[in-house]
Amino acid sequence: MNAEVSKLVLPEEDMRSIWTERGLRSGANWIACADAAVQEQFLNELDEGELLALPYLFEFWGMDHQLPPEGAWRTWLVLGGRGAGKTRAGAEWVRSVVEGSRPLDPGKCRRVALVGETIEQVREVMVFGDSGILACSPPDRRPEWEAGRKRLVWPNGAIATIHTAHDPEGLRGPQFDAAWVDELAKWKRGQETWDQLQFALRLGDDPRVCVTTTPRNVEVLKRLIASPSTVQTHAPTQANAANLASSFMEEVMARYHGTRLGRQELEGVLLADAEGALWTSDALEGGRVDAVPEFDRIVVGLDPAASAGAGADECGIVVVGAVTQGPVQEWRAVVLADCTVQGATPSGWARAAIAAMERYGADKLVAEINQGGAMVGEVLRQVDPLVPLKSVHASRGKVARAEPVAALYEQGRVGHMRGLAELEDQMCRMTARGYEGAGSPDRVDALVWALHELMIEPAAKWRRPAVRSL
Repeated sequence: MNAEVSKLVLPEEDMRSIWTERGLRSGANWIACADAAVQEQFLNELDEGELLALPYLFEFWGMDHQLPPEGAWRTWLVLGGRGAGKTRAGAEWVRSVVEGSRPLDPGKCRRVALVGETIEQVREVMVFGDSGILACSPPDRRPEWEAGRKRLVWPNGAIATIHTAHDPEGLRGPQFDAAWVDELAKWKRGQETWDQLQFALRLGDDPRVCVTTTPRNVEVLKRLIASPSTVQTHAPTQANAANLASSFMEEVMARYHGTRLGRQELEGVLLADAEGALWTSDALEGGRVDAVPEFDRIVVGLDPAASAGAGADECGIVVVGAVTQGPVQEWRAVVLADCTVQGATPSGWARAAIAAMERYGADKLVAEINQGGAMVGEVLRQVDPLVPLKSVHASRGKVARAEPVAALYEQGRVGHMRGLAELEDQMCRMTARGYEGAGSPDRVDALVWALHELMIEPAAKWRRPAVRSL
């Protein structure tokens, strides 16, 4: 053993207890926020071996979402945006279960499965990556890579073998007491591979698995989240910004912030499209608009709330512009803003709707009056006596009204600006059977009224043949 390695061996204490003995329960965050004198005192109290060990104590440096929850669980699911530190969390968890207090001491686990989509991704990300197992391991506990057998072997005899989602049958036969699964949501044979892994996790008293993934709307992930034996931690890309290039953060935030793709890839949010939804995430992302044309008309759709207060439904307020020159099939619309308010009084939502009109130079306010009748118009005119208002009454159900609007999207005739995530979430839960989200789809209702006014009703009049007098 060379001198550098021998200094890392702490014969009287576990590496992972250095700072807890000193009462520093919050680790690096505590030190980072402390003044210079406290930081200097903390470092001066560490001996040479402890200073060498400190960089490898992930419980000290790791963020909350990167540390496994306490308690009884079978699966720890780490959901996060791109660059949120998921790979590092998985690699450090593997270290925590295979390493003992000293290099040759046994850990809690001795047989680990490393499962990714392909062999190359397991090797280049999970094993050899910048945040992979080898990069995270201290010299005296670093495992050896046996390329021919596709496995890592630790000094204490623990072994981690590579497996892939392209070959679920490869998990028949081997058995494990731990597993690290990376990017489960992008596996083409995800459910089949996951099932085979569960049968293989049969060693030891408490076999566990860590899953690190950016969320996608796939069945295997939704089932995993719903399982009572699953615990979750979550973080957006922004949480790990200190370890990412500033140019990367600036570019991706400028390009994807406020989009559904950004919510998935940057915020790490699972976007669940309802089965048979009238709109889908992919279709909405495909219609993203970064620049707007010169509009012929702009309207604000308003779906007033029936009540006010914290538990009340939202008051949907959506701004839409349209270009209606030329043949009907060439008309185009862009959803500009979602100005919805929640819990507002009637005068509150009236002011919000009229403010949206003024901000975007709208020609008309289209308001549904099913809930409030004449009161809706009266409230709006108390705020602006000259507001150009069209009152509409819903004689058909929400789905019947929404379907022709959804058809416009299918034809590629409606685009979305950024910043409409909550509206788009409601849209992706609207199905032919009805709305499958919580509460009422007030944002969608406001959108539908605006697009009916701009695109559907004028088109119907344009197509209607003129009545010739006899």
